[in-house]
Amino acid sequence: MEPAPTATARWELYRLLAEPVRLRLLALAAEEELAIGELAELMREGQPNVSRHVAPLRKAGLLAMRKHGTRVLVRLSEQAESDPVVADGVEAGRALCIADGSLERVAEVVAQRDESARAFFATSEAKREPRELPEELPAYLTALAPLVRDRGLAVDAGCGAGAVLDVLAPIFKEVIAVDREHVQLALAHERLARRGYSNVTLLCDAYDSDAVRTLVHDRGGADVVFASRVLHHAPKPAAAIAALAKLLKHDGALIVVDYVPHENEALREQQADLWLGFSGEELASFAHRAGLTETDVHPIARPRCGEGTDSALAWQFLVARRPRVHALNAHKAGSRAVR
Repeated sequence: MEPAPTATARWELYRLLAEPVRLRLLALAAEEELAIGELAELMREGQPNVSRHVAPLRKAGLLAMRKHGTRVLVRLSEQAESDPVVADGVEAGRALCIADGSLERVAEVVAQRDESARAFFATSEAKREPRELPEELPAYLTALAPLVRDRGLAVDAGCGAGAVLDVLAPIFKEVIAVDREHVQLALAHERLARRGYSNVTLLCDAYDSDAVRTLVHDRGGADVVFASRVLHHAPKPAAAIAALAKLLKHDGALIVVDYVPHENEALREQQADLWLGFSGEELASFAHRAGLTETDVHPIARPRCGEGTDSALAWQFLVARRPRVHALNAHKAGSRAVR
């Protein structure tokens, strides 16, 4: 974490904030964590010039930076947010960004992160049938199902061609499988017909849509929401976790399977990956910010990760729960008592 501005360096802080380009940078970084290239696009500046202005702001503790492969992401530092002088600078920068239209385009730039993933999964290359699980595995899972305590409803978020349905459908009484691409859902439909699963509803939609949320809530919420290798395609991972958490019933569990941080840039092209994995601390932080508790992150042994393009990467899974109603009320009461 970058250090906060010290009292002896206040004059330097005022000098930094006298430059309009830096004010705009602060405002955009306060709005959203953005890559240097995305900031350059928003500000209509060259990347070298943006980097030149980012450097002193980072040195002064106003901006925090995070490397993700070859990308550098920038956000307003937590310490700077509480500084009244910086707050005035951010507000001045927001006014400039509103005037030049860049603040309004932040959402558009973030949405562009999603385009490569959508294009990839809509192509014939993505139509490859996933490697089959042992044919008899669904039978074994069906036999184990009565041992699972809460198995009313599972949601498979970003189900793709439906490989995870061979795990969920034999155990849960009902499964809602969601994916945005017709190409993927056609393969999932073939799998359902082949396996004889009659308890799965396929939806062509985004897992954070109002329609999906309404359907799940009408059933009382999900016992389990499963997101397998979905998060690294999400333009805003923290927002994705928050959306998935909203599908859970109280005491329901979110399970996220994704990669440990890596440096395989080729996956950006091969699989339209936006993020090169996440640290356990990042996953736990996303879950905490979404209001989830009982958070655990565990590694997955590589021999269990198949033989696909990403099998050489280190995998992990996050498990977190939506608090029970009485636990949530106790937490709120404790927060009020502290204040």
